[in-house]
Amino acid sequence: MRMTRFALSALAALSVGTLATAMAPQAQAQISVSIGAPPQCPYGYYDYAPYSCAPYGYYGPEWFNGGVFIGAGRWFHGPANFHGGVNTAFDPRHGYHGPMPGHGAPQHHPDNFKSFHATESHDSGGHVAGGHR
Repeated sequence: MRMTRFALSALAALSVGTLATAMAPQAQAQISVSIGAPPQCPYGYYDYAPYSCAPYGYYGPEWFNGGVFIGAGRWFHGPANFHGGVNTAFDPRHGYHGPMPGHGAPQHHPDNFKSFHATESHDSGGHVAGGHR
């Protein structure tokens, strides 16, 4: 009799647990990422929002392939472990107030990077990688 009471108690507890689980509201998780197209900028774009066009001299030749900017930040499509030179003197966060190219402006490099001087090496996400050059 004692075993029967134990079995009935265990069965009742199991039933209550099953019912409680079945009646609990089911949470649904949904993740949506909408990246869109990278900005069309003649010399690339800053790797931080609002992703405005960077002027000639900010990115070095490593960031281009056949004259086409390969990307930075969330649109990057270069090789893994990429590091490329940037000249932070052309970054508004570092005091640059000079001319900025417009979106969709023609892409050409006035001196084919001969006057480029990197101040830092960045990874594709804009993080300093390797310090000053």
